[in-house]
Amino acid sequence: MDRWLNALEYNPIPALLESNNKAILSFVERDLLAQEVSVNDLWQLSEPQRILRRQNPDGSWLYPGGKENVRSQENYDQIETYRNLGILVEQFGFNNEHPAIQKASEYLFTFQTGEGELRGIYGNQYSPNYSAGITELLIKTGYKNNPRVKKVFDWLLSIRQEDGGWAIPFRTRDHGIDVIGTHSKTVEPDKSQPFSHLVTGVVLRAFAAHPKYRRSKEAKQAGHLLLSNFFKRDNYPDRSTPEYWLRFSFPFWFTDLISALDSLSLLGFSRKEPDINKALEWFVKDQQKNGLWELKITKGRNRDILQLYLNLAICKISKRFHANTVD
Repeated sequence: MDRWLNALEYNPIPALLESNNKAILSFVERDLLAQEVSVNDLWQLSEPQRILRRQNPDGSWLYPGGKENVRSQENYDQIETYRNLGILVEQFGFNNEHPAIQKASEYLFTFQTGEGELRGIYGNQYSPNYSAGITELLIKTGYKNNPRVKKVFDWLLSIRQEDGGWAIPFRTRDHGIDVIGTHSKTVEPDKSQPFSHLVTGVVLRAFAAHPKYRRSKEAKQAGHLLLSNFFKRDNYPDRSTPEYWLRFSFPFWFTDLISALDSLSLLGFSRKEPDINKALEWFVKDQQKNGLWELKITKGRNRDILQLYLNLAICKISKRFHANTVD
């Protein structure tokens, strides 16, 4: 443990342990202090129970509001189910031992097409980012060996750009987001166009979560592409400016510096990579004297708690990169 802590200016563990949040304390003890912890005890906390009470009998959650000219209520509910599943899995350690997770997972699998994609959030348009983001959670809940998960990976590998990364296919044809509501026909990708680091970063989260696919040459190749674009503008207009590298959310949603480093650390990248070292140094320089980081959060409620989860993620990332690196 000392190696990764020595790389920081201040020890963040005492401040994290001062939290009165039971979930944060459990994950600090398990992930940073290597203590035996039963995260199943977290399932009875008031916040996850509140979320579970709102689950529909079919396993979904109802999206409040929405615009009919953008997507159907069913596809809005797919987003809301993805969002709530992420909170339960990432913040409270839920897995498919819980019947609510089984139902939510089966609901999300109903959106799988014959090709393998989990379609609908972009209407009839391809969505490698949402397909991968949902698959990441399905893997973490215990579906890593499910043939439907393999089918998603087969599809993701088939729809890569020629450079080895991913992009939203309709963006490669210069369509705007309005194509979701105006085009009934699926827009095929122009694979000669460059990758998007926003999309590639999200897709790599699914690869990083899977013990087999994280070792693939395709994941490594895409990881190098993602790394090459740190602190740079994306090739497409969605969250394109460099400032979005430092705009964070938890559970991870878009691609930012923390979510990207999290995936790369799981893919086996080393802190000796110059761009990774540069990114880690940003966190060293931005650390406060209490050992924590004050980050700009762009999505989610309970921002003070999300700060703690993101701080914990930074610690886990630093610990992994030191474990990956042979001095």
